[in-house]
Amino acid sequence: MINFYKYLPVSKEDENWGLTVLNTGCTHIEATNSYPLKNHPAHHNFDWSSWRILQEYQIIYITNGQGTFESASFKQTQVKAGTIIVLFPNERHRYKPDNNTGWDEFWVGLKGDIIDNLVLSSYLNPKKPCLFIGFNESIFNLYNSIIETTKKEKPGYQPLVSGAVLHLIGACHAIMKQSTTENKKEETIIDQSKLLFRSNINNTYSPQQAAQELNVGYSWFRKSFKDFTGLSPGQYYLQLKIEKAKEMLCSSNAPIKEIFIELNFDSSFYFSKIFKEKTGLKPTDYRKRSQISNYPL
Repeated sequence: MINFYKYLPVSKEDENWGLTVLNTGCTHIEATNSYPLKNHPAHHNFDWSSWRILQEYQIIYITNGQGTFESASFKQTQVKAGTIIVLFPNERHRYKPDNNTGWDEFWVGLKGDIIDNLVLSSYLNPKKPCLFIGFNESIFNLYNSIIETTKKEKPGYQPLVSGAVLHLIGACHAIMKQSTTENKKEETIIDQSKLLFRSNINNTYSPQQAAQELNVGYSWFRKSFKDFTGLSPGQYYLQLKIEKAKEMLCSSNAPIKEIFIELNFDSSFYFSKIFKEKTGLKPTDYRKRSQISNYPL
């Protein structure tokens, strides 16, 4: 995971939409690291002893590790990976990753009449700020989509990302409603492994490492993963890297060398070979085609 955060300007036109995104980001916190990171903006910074009060909502997804959360309306509790934390305006709160594990977090800050009404209707409740949804790939993808859209700030992006946030809230609500039936252990492990692969898309990582982190045997993991997805974990992870490469080729002028290095391919030759196997085109040809059509292939 590459750490990223962005605080966004909001116009009166944006506010009239009924829901606006104020900030978004993702952070990987190593075990024993200070939290928040030292370069975090002062107006949103805090430490465990001083607590914090915001004038906005935040929706935080913990995808790896564990930690602790506490608010004025909710007693101190352990937060595990797969938990959504909802922060409410004017609600005193504090949270932090465990020193032994650290954590990965994705977040989005927002305000507006739409989310105020969801609170008034009890869809969101300060007394129930921690929602365990598990390791859900669609939620992970929504956060990534919001982050990628805010990076570019193209005209009209605010209604686009605010719609994605509303989708995210609705998806979390549906997951909680459907969780009355306990998921099979295998499905939970496979969902978690998908998030591990996505979180490590820019790193040197292997299916064996995923199995080790999940405390399962690799042979069992490989078979179960293929049963659920139709792909071996190695092929799934490789496909994620290719999809990310396609996105980078379409949306930036980064040199091919920079792309294969960022995605941790061994060499330009290997990257080009695999890319052509998966897409039918060399990376340079794929970029030319996408620029001609001005649309990802």
